[in-house]
Amino acid sequence: MKDTDYLSISARVRAMENRLLTRERQERMIEARTDDEALKILAECGYEEPEDLSVPALNRVLAKAREELFQDLKGAVPDPALVEVFQIKYDYHNAKVLLKAEAVGEEADRLLMEGGRYAPKALAENFRRGDLRDYSDPFRSAVEQAGAALSDGGDSQEADLILDRACYGEMATAAKASGSAFLQGYVKLAVDAVNLRVAVRCQRMGAGAELLAKSLLSGGNVSPQAVATAKGGELAQRFRSTPLEKAAEVGAELASPEAGSLTAFEKLCDDALTAYLAQARRTSFGEQPVVGYLCAREAEATAIRTILAGRMAGLSADAIRERLRDTYV
Repeated sequence: MKDTDYLSISARVRAMENRLLTRERQERMIEARTDDEALKILAECGYEEPEDLSVPALNRVLAKAREELFQDLKGAVPDPALVEVFQIKYDYHNAKVLLKAEAVGEEADRLLMEGGRYAPKALAENFRRGDLRDYSDPFRSAVEQAGAALSDGGDSQEADLILDRACYGEMATAAKASGSAFLQGYVKLAVDAVNLRVAVRCQRMGAGAELLAKSLLSGGNVSPQAVATAKGGELAQRFRSTPLEKAAEVGAELASPEAGSLTAFEKLCDDALTAYLAQARRTSFGEQPVVGYLCAREAEATAIRTILAGRMAGLSADAIRERLRDTYV
């Protein structure tokens, strides 16, 4: 694909960016005098207005918007693999839900999420029939292996790790298939962020090197071996000169259980990804604006949930602001 193949969709994306949840709109939502006023701001961003301020109503609105976005852009970009990179994680979320529900003998279809490559209802039906032949080989294999881990010893952590490895592996494959170096860089950075979080949490738990090495993912800019062998302040050195440098420095300081909350560390990890994606704002046309917009919409949904959940919980405006990440626009 050439940059010029994206001329039309790049122009559309630039127009669509005007409806994103900016910092100013976030502030208005936080400071709104009533819940109705806060919900009306969603309409400014192109969302349906929920019937009320409740978790189920909000989830329905965000799920519908996500599904519509993926279907719209998938039909508009020259290569659907560009969009599939962002759909894959919803398939693996649904696999986790179905496997764990089966393991405990419960019904959990309400927890399935729209937006993946595979329709949740059809996936659930095929999973229960044991017929996943129409699904990707990595997905089918990971579901089988995770199911075996759950049935043999009830090891949900091992099952999650199997599915996570397959998920990021498929994301990397789809990113490579798209031919976008920018998208491949995003997936690698996302893997780095996962591994950095795992390392910090394992150190806080006092987990051994074996568990840490087992929990890390391949495919990032920093090798799993480099992360697994980092001791104390060495963790920050491993991520030096990468977008996660500041996050790693703070994470290394919080690596002991008594060091306090991980909120600032988590925010820095997310903000590093946003900073990487911000490069797309300086690109006139090509796949970068599409990738940046897809990520911006995911971050927007998270911000909406954070603000409205905070309002539902009666949190102060400052407490809500502390939980918000940097915005794309």
